[in-house]
Amino acid sequence: MPPAESRLAELHRLGQSPWLDHIDRDLIQRGGLKKMVDRDGLGGVTTNPAIFEKSIGGGKDYDEAIQLLARQGLTSFEILDRLIIDDVRAACDVLAPVYLASGGEDGFVSIEVSPHVARDTQKSAEEAHRLFAAVDRPNVLVKIPGTREGVPAILECLKDGLNINITLLFSLSQYEAVADAYLEALEYRLHADETIRATSSVASFFVSRVDTLVDKLLDEKAAAAADETERRRLQSMKGRAGVANARVAYERFRSYLNSREWQLIAASGAKVQRVLWASTGVKNPDYRDTLYVDELIGEHTVNTMPEQTWEAFRDHGTVARSVDRRIDDAHRLLRELSQVGIDLERVGAQLQNEGIDLFIEAFDRAVDMVEEKRAQILAAEGG
Repeated sequence: MPPAESRLAELHRLGQSPWLDHIDRDLIQRGGLKKMVDRDGLGGVTTNPAIFEKSIGGGKDYDEAIQLLARQGLTSFEILDRLIIDDVRAACDVLAPVYLASGGEDGFVSIEVSPHVARDTQKSAEEAHRLFAAVDRPNVLVKIPGTREGVPAILECLKDGLNINITLLFSLSQYEAVADAYLEALEYRLHADETIRATSSVASFFVSRVDTLVDKLLDEKAAAAADETERRRLQSMKGRAGVANARVAYERFRSYLNSREWQLIAASGAKVQRVLWASTGVKNPDYRDTLYVDELIGEHTVNTMPEQTWEAFRDHGTVARSVDRRIDDAHRLLRELSQVGIDLERVGAQLQNEGIDLFIEAFDRAVDMVEEKRAQILAAEGG
C-alpha cells in the first residue's frame, strides 16, 4: 500500500494551502524545506523581522556570510538586508516547482518591508519595489502592513504589478480596506491594458493575538463583575474571539467573490486574493495546539504555521472544512463582546499598532546582533 497522505497535504483537497511561518539558512541548505514540499505539500513560506531575529541569533549559520559582507565594508543594516534577501531568494527557488505546477497560484515566499516604514506611504512603496526587484523571483510576495498609511502603498504596488502580502490585519474594516484595494488595482490594470494574470496577493488576517488581548480584557471585566453569574458568562467567552473574528472576515471575503465586480475581473484571468490565517500558533497552553488550524479550513485560504504548530497538525490535526461552520455563533459572540464593552474594531487597531512596534523592536535587535558579529569579525582581523 502507498504511504498515507500527510494531514498537511490533505488540506489542499479542501482548498487550503499550508505554509510555514519560519525560515532559516540551515532549513534551506540541508534540504528540510524541500522535504516539507515533497512530504507535506508545503505551499509557501512567510517571514517577518521576529523570525529573522531568531534565525540569525540562533547559531553560527550566518557567521560566514556576515564575515564576507563585513569585509566588503557593508554596514550591519546592509548586511541584514542582504542576508534576508538571499534567504528569501533561495526559498523561492525551492518553492519554484510548486509555483509552476499550480500555474502561479501557490508556491510563494514573503519578504517584509522594514517595519520602520510601516507608517510612511511613500517609503513603504519604495521599499516594496526595491525588495521585489532585489529578490527577482516571480514567486516572491512583498509584505506591507495594512495600516492606514500602508493601504495607499499597497494599492500603488498592486497597480504596478507587484505581488503583495498585506500583513497585520486584525479587524473587519482593516480587511475590507485591503480587499477593496486589490479590486481597485486590478480594475486599474485592466483599463490600462496591463495583464492581471500574474498579479498575486494574500490578505494576512491574524488570529491568536486577538484571543490573547480579548482574554485579558475579559479577565479584567470578570474580576470587576458584581456577581458570580456575570463572571462565569465573561469567562465563557474566552478563547473564542480569534476564530469568530476570522470566520466573520471569511464570510466577508466570500461576499467579495460573489460580487459582480469580482466576477467581471475574474473572467479576465484575475487570481483570488486569498485569506491567509496568520498568528496561528497557540499562545495559551490551555487551548489545544491545533486550534487555529482545525477551525479555519476552507477554500481560497492559506494557513501559515510556526514549526511547532506545523508538527502538531501533522501529528493530530483534524482535516475537515470548518471555516464557515457555526457562523451565526460567531456573529453572536462578537455582539456579546460588544455588549460588555469589547469592540473588535478597537481591539484590531490596538493590535495592529502593537504588531508594528514589536516588529520594529525585533528588527532593531536583529541589526544589533549582526553589528555585534560584524564588529567581532573586523576586530579579529584588525579591521
